Amino acid sequence: MRAVTDDAPLLDDLMPWSVAPLRTGRDWVIAPDARTLRARWDALVRARDEEREALFRPTRARTTASAVAALPGQRTGTARLARDPGPCPEPVRLAHGPFDEQWLLPDHRLLDAARPELWRVADGRQWFAVEQGYVPREPGPALLVTAVLPDGRSPAGRPGRIRPLYRRPGGREPNVAPGLLPLLAERYGTGVAPEDLLAWAVAAARPSPAGCAVPLPADPDLWAAGVALGHRMADVQLRGARSGRRPRLPGGRRPYVRAALPERPDRLAYDADEEALLVGDGGRIAPVPAEAWEYRVGGVRMLELWFGRRTAPAAPGTLEAIRPGRWPQEWTSELLELITVLALQAGLEAERPDLSGAERLTRAALRAAGVLPAPAAARRPASVLDRSEEGPEGQLALL
Repeated sequence: MRAVTDDAPLLDDLMPWSVAPLRTGRDWVIAPDARTLRARWDALVRARDEEREALFRPTRARTTASAVAALPGQRTGTARLARDPGPCPEPVRLAHGPFDEQWLLPDHRLLDAARPELWRVADGRQWFAVEQGYVPREPGPALLVTAVLPDGRSPAGRPGRIRPLYRRPGGREPNVAPGLLPLLAERYGTGVAPEDLLAWAVAAARPSPAGCAVPLPADPDLWAAGVALGHRMADVQLRGARSGRRPRLPGGRRPYVRAALPERPDRLAYDADEEALLVGDGGRIAPVPAEAWEYRVGGVRMLELWFGRRTAPAAPGTLEAIRPGRWPQEWTSELLELITVLALQAGLEAERPDLSGAERLTRAALRAAGVLPAPAAARRPASVLDRSEEGPEGQLALL
C-alpha cells in the first residue's frame, strides 16, 4: 500500500475531533471473556491490603487510594478502592486493537486514562473510526471502524487517534468539518450523509507519515462506487451491528471445526495446501482462505495476534494469571467469525478505488472553499449536559 504524497486531505481535516487511545495502566482489566474479569475482581477484593496493592499494580495515575469520578454511563463505585471496592463492575465490550473484541472492567478507579469523552458519546448510533499506526512498507489498512468502544491499540507502529462519527449521543452533531458535507453534496449531485463520508474514508484511506490521508475524487461515479464499497467494508468490520446480518463467506465457504480443539492449545499454524488452520495438537479448522491467514495490520498477522493474546503465559501470582483452565467454546465461535471477517475484509480491500490519474478535491480546494482549516471548536469535545455523572466519593460531577 503506497503512501500518499499529493495534497490529499487528512482524516484530521475531515473529522476534526479526535481522542488519544485509552491507557489502562494494567493489563488485567481486559480479558477475552467476562467470567475471567469477575474472577480477577473477586481475587483483588478478597486480598489483604498489602496484597491488594501489589495485585492492583499502582501507577503514578492510579493507586488503590485514588479518588476519581465514575465513567459516563457506568454505575460503578467512586469511593477509594482501598476503603470500599463495591460490587464487581459489569464488564463491557471493548475493541482491543484491530479485529479483536474483548471485555473491560469499566471502573475509572482501575484505568489510568479512560478517555471519558469517548464514553460520553458511546451508544447504539455511534461509529468509532480508529487510525492505525503508520509502519513504512508494511501491509494493512490505514483506517478501521468499530461499533464498540475501542482502546485504539495498534499492533505495530505509533497508535493512531480515535474519531467518533458523532460528537453527541443519539447520532447528533456529526464530527465533520463544518461546510464539508454540503460542499460534497453539491460537487457529487447527491446527498452526502456523515456515514457516507466515513464509508468513503474506510474504502479510500491511505497511510502517510503525516497521518491517515483520505483522497477525495472529483468524479461523482468514482465517489459513489467508493462509498458503496466502504459501506460493505464497514458492515464487515462492525460485524453486522448495523445491518443485523453477521458476516458470512459466499458460496458455502464457511469455516468449520473439522477436528476438536485441544483443551490448552499452545500454537497456531496454517496448512496452505489443505486451507486448514491447525490449532495445538490435533485441532483443525477448515476451510480457511489464505487471505484470512495472511491478513495483517501494521505488518502483524491478525490470527496469530488474536491467538497469542489468549494463550501467552502470564506470571504466576498476578491477576493476569487468572484465566480459563481450558479453551472455552465461545473462543472457538469467535475464532470462526474472525476468520470470516478477515477473509471478507481482504477480498473487499482488493476492490479499493483506483485514484491514480483521477482529478482530486485537494486540501487547497477545501481551503479555497472555506472548509479548511476547521474551527478550533470543532476540535474540542461537545458539551453533553443531558445526563448526570457521579464524581469522586459520590459527589455530583461538574461537566
